[in-house]
Amino acid sequence: MDCCKGPDNPSFNEEKITDLINAYQIPLKRMCCVWLKDAALAEDAVQETFLKAYAALSDFRGDCSEKTWLMRIAVNVCRNLRRGWWFNHVDRSVEIERLPVAAVPFEEKDDSLMDMISALPRHLREITLLYYYQDMNMSEISEALNLSVSAVSRRLEKARRQLRAQLEKEGMA
Repeated sequence: MDCCKGPDNPSFNEEKITDLINAYQIPLKRMCCVWLKDAALAEDAVQETFLKAYAALSDFRGDCSEKTWLMRIAVNVCRNLRRGWWFNHVDRSVEIERLPVAAVPFEEKDDSLMDMISALPRHLREITLLYYYQDMNMSEISEALNLSVSAVSRRLEKARRQLRAQLEKEGMA
């Protein structure tokens, strides 16, 4: 039996979603915080991600990893939230201190780097976040964002060039 394809058994689904929450809640929240620039809205996005995952758990075929599957749901939730009227009419500034604690401590220069990543265009920012902050490979990112691997590679390289130029401009490279 597939690792995530269980019978329509509520106790199986509850156990599985609990395992997914324990494993991926913090990485999803970090990604959503950076994506949405609002800690409270990111918490809502993570909650909605897990609700959607729970509803679709019996349909998960395991063609990709659980992390890839959850990141794809989270990316779509964030995109939908960003399209909404409310998102475009409120101040969404988020302080770095309000982000969940990282598995690896940040250095001082990481705050500036995160600001630079946040300033990238959406299509470059999302790939950068998934690759560097969620440790997803290009194949997983291509599945999560429904892009070809070559498109992911091109966007990642473009993001690197823009970040490198900005770091050199700031005297950090």
